[in-house]
Amino acid sequence: MAFVTRFAPSPTGYLHRGHAYSALTAHRAARDAGGRFLLRIEDIDATRCRPEYDAAVFEDLAWLGLDWEQPVRRQSEHLADYHAAIEALRERGLVYRCFKTRKELDIGRAPHEPAIPYIGGPLAAGEEAERLARGEAFAWRLSLAAAREALHGFEGLTFVEEGAGPHGETGVVQARPETAGDIVLARKDVGVAYNLAVVHDDALQDVTHVIRGQDLFEAAHIQRLLQALLGLPTPTYRHHGLLVGPDGKRYAKRDKAETLRELRAAGLTAEELRAELGV
Repeated sequence: MAFVTRFAPSPTGYLHRGHAYSALTAHRAARDAGGRFLLRIEDIDATRCRPEYDAAVFEDLAWLGLDWEQPVRRQSEHLADYHAAIEALRERGLVYRCFKTRKELDIGRAPHEPAIPYIGGPLAAGEEAERLARGEAFAWRLSLAAAREALHGFEGLTFVEEGAGPHGETGVVQARPETAGDIVLARKDVGVAYNLAVVHDDALQDVTHVIRGQDLFEAAHIQRLLQALLGLPTPTYRHHGLLVGPDGKRYAKRDKAETLRELRAAGLTAEELRAELGV
C-alpha cells in the first residue's frame, strides 16, 4: 500500500514554528517513503476561520519549500458529506440531540479545572418535540452507550502508534473512547465537528499515516471508534513531540506565538528555520 500522509491546518490564525515543524515532519516522512503528501484545509469552523489566514497557509508552506498534490480539499466545500455520515449514525440510533449549553455543562467547574467528559442520552420524545417546537438549539452527540451496544468488539478497539503519545504510548494502543464522553458531532455555530470530518476525509483521501503533534493523541481514541462505526479504515498514527518556546510553553495560536510571517519579515530564511527545527 502506498504511503499517504497529510498536513491539515485550520485557518483560525497564522502558522507558527509548531505548525512548520509538523508540516515539515509529515512532508519528509512522505518523501522518505516514496509516498504522497497532501494539504487539507480544515475550515469547518465558520466562526473562527478567516480568508487571510487561509491564504497565509499556502504562502507560508511554499516559503518553507513544501509542495503538495492538487486539488487541495477544503472541508467547508463538503459539508453535505459529513452530514450524510451523521445521518447514517442517526438512523442506527447512535446519536442524540443534546440541548445543554456550554454554560450548563460548566456549572460547578472552576476555571482552572478541565472539562468533565459529558455522558447523557436522548430526552423523552415529548420533551424533545416541545423544545424543537420552541426552536431551541441543540447539538448532535455520539452516544457511547449506544455505540457499545451496537459495536461488537467495542472493548477491543486498538490503533497502531509509530511515534509516541504524551505518556510514552507506542505500538498497539488500546483505544479508550470513553475518555472523551459523548462527543459533539455537529452543532449550529460551527457545523460539523473536527473528529467526524477528519476520519471521513482521511478515509476518502486514502491516508495511511496520520502524522501530527502529541496534543492530538487523545483524539485518536474517539476517532478509532468513529472509524469502526462508519466502516472506515484505520490509519497508522505517528504523533510527535511539541515544540516549546523559551518560556517552556508550547507554541500556540491562542498565546500569540511568533508567526512564520513575522519570522520572515524579520529576515529569517526558510533554510535557517529548517535548520533550527532539525527537519
